[in-house]
Amino acid sequence: MGVIKNGTLTTVPGVSVGHYTDKDALTGVTVMTFPVPNVACAEIRGGNAVTRDVSGLIPGMAAETIHAAVFSGGSSYGLATADGVMEELEKAGSGYETPGGYIVPCVPTAILFDLATGDGSVRPGPEEGRLAYHSTSSDPVKMGLVGAGTGATVAKWQGRKYAKPGGVGSAAVSVGNSNVGALAAVNSVGDVFSLEGQSLSGGPPVSPYYPGGEYAEGQNTTLVLIATDAALDRGELNRILVRCHDSMGVCLRPAHTYLDGDTAIAVSCGSNQENPNAIAEAAFEAVGRAIEAAVSE
Repeated sequence: MGVIKNGTLTTVPGVSVGHYTDKDALTGVTVMTFPVPNVACAEIRGGNAVTRDVSGLIPGMAAETIHAAVFSGGSSYGLATADGVMEELEKAGSGYETPGGYIVPCVPTAILFDLATGDGSVRPGPEEGRLAYHSTSSDPVKMGLVGAGTGATVAKWQGRKYAKPGGVGSAAVSVGNSNVGALAAVNSVGDVFSLEGQSLSGGPPVSPYYPGGEYAEGQNTTLVLIATDAALDRGELNRILVRCHDSMGVCLRPAHTYLDGDTAIAVSCGSNQENPNAIAEAAFEAVGRAIEAAVSE
C-alpha cells in the first residue's frame, strides 16, 4: 500500500471531477461522476449537516447506485446546484427508470458555509451546478481555493479573525490491484494537521476548545468523498467510512462538533477483489493526505 504520487480521486478508473469557481464572490461547486452501476454509502458525524439525497445512502435503504455527487458552497442555498446536475444527467439518460418512463438520477449533495467569506448574496445554483458538471474530466483534480472550497476557511475555533484559507484537496493510495481516491472540501472550525501530527494551520496540538460567540452552529463543515475500484458491499463501505471519519479526527482538531456538518460518502465502482480491511486503511491515508493537500496547494 502506498500514496500515489500526483494521484487524486480521478486515479480511480471512470471517476471524473469538475469545478465551478467564482473568485469574485468566493464560492463554488465541485461535481463528481462515477461509473454506473456502483455501490454507495454515507455517514454524517457533524452536528449540523445540510444535505440532499444523502440519508438514502445509509445501509438498509433501497438506492445503492449514485449517478453523481455534489459539494457546494452557498450554505443551504447551494443545495440547488444539484438541480442543474440532475437535469443534465436526465438528458444523458443516466438515472433510475421510473413508471411512466421518467429518469431520476441520484445525486447526493452536501454544502459548506462560505457566506461570511466573500459576497454572501451570491450563491451557486442550478446553472453553476450545470457548469461544474460539464467541466468534469478524468484529469488530476485541481486543488486549493477552487470549486466548493473557493471560500473555505479553517482554524476558526477561537473566532473568525483567526481563520485561515481552507480549500479542496485530493489524494490516492494503491492497495493490491486497486486504487482508493479521496476528495476533501475543508471548511473546518478546527485547526488542520498532517497525519504525522504537524500543524498546517498554526494551531496547538490540543485546542482548549471554546468557540467564540461570533461562531454560530452550521458555519463549518468538512466534506469527504472516497471512491475505489475494489468491489465492496454497503456493509463493507460502512466500515470504510468509519476509517474516513477517523482520519478527519486526526487531521482536524477538533472535528465532528456541533458547529460542523462533517459528512463522508464512499463509492465502490469496480470489480477488483481486495481485503476490505486493507481498503479501509488506504481510505484512512487517502483522506488524511487529501485534507493536507486542501490547505497546502
